[in-house]
Amino acid sequence: MKRLLAVTLGILTAIGGFVDIGDLVASSLVGARFGFSLVWVLILGVIGICVYAEMAGRVAAVAGRPTFDLVRERLGPRMALVNLAGSLLVTLLTLAAELAGVALAIELITSVAYLLWIPAVGLVVWLVIWRTRFETMERVFGLAGLALIVFVVAVFHLSPDWGGVLERVTHPDVPGGEGMPTYFYYGIALFASAMTPYEVFFFSSGGIEERWGRKDLITARMNVFIGFPLGGLLALAIMAAAALVLHPAGIAVDYLSQVTLPVAVSLGKIGLGLALLGVFAATFGAALETALSSGYTVAQYFGWTWGKTAAPRTASRFHAVIIVALIAGMMLMLTGVDPIKVTEYSLVFAAVALPLTYLPILVVANDPEYMGDSVNGRLANVMGGTYLIVVLIAAIAAIPLMLITKAGL
Repeated sequence: MKRLLAVTLGILTAIGGFVDIGDLVASSLVGARFGFSLVWVLILGVIGICVYAEMAGRVAAVAGRPTFDLVRERLGPRMALVNLAGSLLVTLLTLAAELAGVALAIELITSVAYLLWIPAVGLVVWLVIWRTRFETMERVFGLAGLALIVFVVAVFHLSPDWGGVLERVTHPDVPGGEGMPTYFYYGIALFASAMTPYEVFFFSSGGIEERWGRKDLITARMNVFIGFPLGGLLALAIMAAAALVLHPAGIAVDYLSQVTLPVAVSLGKIGLGLALLGVFAATFGAALETALSSGYTVAQYFGWTWGKTAAPRTASRFHAVIIVALIAGMMLMLTGVDPIKVTEYSLVFAAVALPLTYLPILVVANDPEYMGDSVNGRLANVMGGTYLIVVLIAAIAAIPLMLITKAGL
């Protein structure tokens, strides 16, 4: 039972990483516009995040230090500063969108405008980080986010032609009316949503919070190979539900309420209620992750005391960064900017930052000075090197495709 509960770190990371406000909308939007033709991208991203999260978890367990701490020491302060700047920008944009996502979920339940909820959401996120134990936080919101399994149930309840679905998945094409640039633009956004940089920083730092050691390598891998594929499955179900209900009807996804529409059509009010609970838990969990990741990366770069397990008085600068990040996120969203667009842009910028995130992890995981006999094996290096090429291609293509397609319009 203890080992089973330990897997909730991976579940929280997966729910927050795969099924946050960006993935809720991106998966649904892709399903509504492209049907099942981009499923292969999501699968590619799930495998990629498993490859690098396993490395990050192994580094945390063996070296006893989080990834970003070692990046500065191994690659030097200048390279690490570039990494910090890129990752922090993406994380802050994502945090802002997550705060809005929680507020939007509450709006769907209460019919009160989401902008009025953003200050309260930011305050509650801070209170949970400040007062709640790390283990309690991850288990409550990680497990509550599993209410999104209702999307899986909805897909089966819709009784699709599974042979036809398999045909469209294995023989993807660009639907009529969509161009190749738009197809690849959303493909890159979907890929980046699966491999968002803050996921590995939160995961490795969370391992340190839970005091992982060599004896916990199995636990770390269970977190990766159960939690992350589970998050990918939920994202796939959201995409499939949209492909089955919204795509044939020609309904575009521009609002969070449209994401839950296929569940309401398939399962009625009870299903919709569970979907809203899952959306709330997933976006709140992602807000916790991104806020903590902001503090983790900055504190680890500068060598400050950090972590929820540290006394707040001794980790005051770590908590100050979290507060500043939350205030910045709230101020951005209170301007009235479209949270869905903020999230889409954050995914594009995340694609650009991917090489900066994953190259240092690959380097450290191959360094015997830190890893001893737990350095990468041949398979890990082949997979890691292959994905490094893929993320580099995505990083180079992301901005030009955004300009060419006018952000997917």
